[in-house]
Amino acid sequence: MILSKNKPYVIRFAEIIYKEIVNIKIKYPNLETKNAIDKFIETETFNELSTGRLHNEWFEKLKKNNNIDDETGQQIPLETIKLLEIQRDAMIEQLIKVPELYETKDNTLISLSKRAYELLWRMCESYELWCHETKQKKKLPLEIVK
Repeated sequence: MILSKNKPYVIRFAEIIYKEIVNIKIKYPNLETKNAIDKFIETETFNELSTGRLHNEWFEKLKKNNNIDDETGQQIPLETIKLLEIQRDAMIEQLIKVPELYETKDNTLISLSKRAYELLWRMCESYELWCHETKQKKKLPLEIVK
C-alpha cells in the first residue's frame, strides 16, 4: 500500500505546535522537550489554540474561499470541516489555561494544566508518527517517537 504524503488537515495544528516547540528548544538548547512544552503553554500560539481563535481564523478564510485551502488548493469536504470543528472544541476543552493551577512550591503542573501538557505531547507524537509513516525526510528534533 502506498501512503500519501498529503498532510491530513487534522495534522495541520499538530505541525504548528510541533514547530513552535522546536523553536523553543532552538532558543533554549539545554531545555528538555517536557520543559519546552511547558514554555509553549506561555506563548501566544497556545493562547490562540486554547481559545479556538487559530482554528476559527482558518475556518473564516476557508468560508470566504469556498472551503478551498490555500496550502493545497483543494476544497475541503464539509465532513472534514466538521471533524476539524470537533478538534477545535476538544482543544479548547483540553488546553484550558488558568494560571492559578500551577503549584507555587515547585511549579509542577496540576490537573487541568497537566491535561493541556498531555494533549500537546500527543499532538507532537501524532505529527512525528505521520512523518514516519509517510517517510518524510525532515528531521524530527523532539524525538518523541523513537
